Amino acid sequence: MDRLPWTRFHWTVVVGLGVSWILDGLEIQMVSANGYQKQLGMSTTEVGLTGTVYLLGQVVGALVFGRLSDRLGRRKFFIITLGIYLVASGIAGLSFAPWFLYIFRFIAGMGIGGEYTAINSAIDEIIPSRFRGRVDIAINGTYWGGAALGAAANLFLLAPGSALETSGWGWRIGFFIGPVLGLIIIFLRRNIPESPRWQLTHGYEKDAEENVDRIEREVEREAGHPLERVGDEKAIDVPVHDRVPFRVVWYVFTRMYPKRAFVAFSMMITQSFLYNAIFFSYAEVLKNFYGVENAAVYFFPFAIGNLIGPLVLGHLFDTIGRRQMIFATYGLAAVVLAVSAALFQADILNATTQTILWSVSFFFASAGASSAYLTVSETFPLQVRGQAISYVFAVGQFVGAFAPVIYNALIGDGKDRDPLAAGYYLGAGVMLLGGIIALLFGVAAERKSLEDVSDVDFIDKIEARIGAH
Repeated sequence: MDRLPWTRFHWTVVVGLGVSWILDGLEIQMVSANGYQKQLGMSTTEVGLTGTVYLLGQVVGALVFGRLSDRLGRRKFFIITLGIYLVASGIAGLSFAPWFLYIFRFIAGMGIGGEYTAINSAIDEIIPSRFRGRVDIAINGTYWGGAALGAAANLFLLAPGSALETSGWGWRIGFFIGPVLGLIIIFLRRNIPESPRWQLTHGYEKDAEENVDRIEREVEREAGHPLERVGDEKAIDVPVHDRVPFRVVWYVFTRMYPKRAFVAFSMMITQSFLYNAIFFSYAEVLKNFYGVENAAVYFFPFAIGNLIGPLVLGHLFDTIGRRQMIFATYGLAAVVLAVSAALFQADILNATTQTILWSVSFFFASAGASSAYLTVSETFPLQVRGQAISYVFAVGQFVGAFAPVIYNALIGDGKDRDPLAAGYYLGAGVMLLGGIIALLFGVAAERKSLEDVSDVDFIDKIEARIGAH
């Protein structure tokens, strides 16, 4: 799989699976734009809680479906998790009270959380190693394509004084955009195969061979020449394990790869906290401090900048290196955010200049945050990859889930800038810390096969050690 040239098959994988991040960005934008606040009679803190509930749903979904995707396969949950999201998001658009909205935002979050674990695993297991970094980062960065789509939709759906805005139908229609896109993608996903690596470790050797043969024939037909043979020196022994108990995963985190676990949790927590803090509160910041009624006008270019960051910088993670680029992107994002906090506190900025500084900071942060998912999915063994992603993602999102409530509370009535400025300084410090940890303890996984990055023949050894103790 790693020796294959880039072909139409890989584009199918990227488009079919990458839509999850577009949907998540769309959902975040619809929630943070708070078009439902007036009609449902919600306070600013309650609006922040809507985001928190959605993120907690992602935590639960990641934990549940991460374990199941390791046990039952990646492909099966491409459809299940997307279906959960489609139904729940659509029903949320029919909300008549805050509690009803909370319930179905939670369930929609479960679907997206499950998508992250199954799909990050599949992408890294199918995409050739020399493209893995830029592809994974670019796909994660398409979150901002969804956010831009949501911002563009809100320009129309939530335009102040429009019939859709005053009637309350605008935000309801917005919640149906994601499900419509998802219905289209379901059909594309039906053509994406199961991960051959997963099949091999679960005793489906024949299916894995047929899968790889079909992919190779498709690639050879498109390339117009036969692929090079793989030498016998590349052969490895891959034991079959139907399920992996939690004690083995715990051993991997604490004894086998403790530094990798420390880096993974640090990166996920720091980027999650910063992102959730800013993007679930930006509309209220622009409204309370700058008098902006339609925040989508300012968010649209901001989202585009965040989308461009991973696309422009992604290839550098494959060439310069993972550790160096993570530190650079996290560090630059932190510095610019700290500068913006100082200028905000001094009341020097307006809505436009505030947005520009946010855009510059998150041009770098978006690439760094995307690399957090790459780091988790490529540095742990294949047999526990889904669970590893789910636990790290769950912890990161759990911590980050409290950021919307905290930062919306710091906004207050929009008269005192000091509390929110302190929150921005905290976010910058947290991000810088994540970059330093990755630089010191990260893994140089660029251009390496997954089997060269982590051990695949480890479960029996661990079970023997655990049993001996």
